[in-house]
Amino acid sequence: MTDCTFCKIVNGKVPSKKIYEDEESFAFLDINPFTEGHTLLIPKEHYENIFDVPEKELKNLIGVSRKISETLKTKLKCDGINILNSNGKAAQQEINHFHIHIIPRYLKSKFKLNAENVLKEKSLDKSFKKIREI
Repeated sequence: MTDCTFCKIVNGKVPSKKIYEDEESFAFLDINPFTEGHTLLIPKEHYENIFDVPEKELKNLIGVSRKISETLKTKLKCDGINILNSNGKAAQQEINHFHIHIIPRYLKSKFKLNAENVLKEKSLDKSFKKIREI
């Protein structure tokens, strides 16, 4: 896709701080990191969201995310890792190229992931009844 920032990064038209690359994927440091080492992992091929990415590529991406997470944990001595993905505007996906955030977490960090709305148990039961047959 010609106007996609992430495609431009993969093609070398936009600079990045690349930390990993293989035939199918590319990882680089986020330019607006939540914490030190916040990494974005993308497929080289343009896919808008998780619903577009072929299963084989998703499997590769999750394996690569583990490899990157292990490296970040070892080299940055972080206390944990968040692996996040947003799909669609309602989920706060800002760039329409599938990407996975790999965010090192530190016990002393002030960065917190907080749910805006916590569902009540009744809602939880209702949701469970709808989706338990996956």
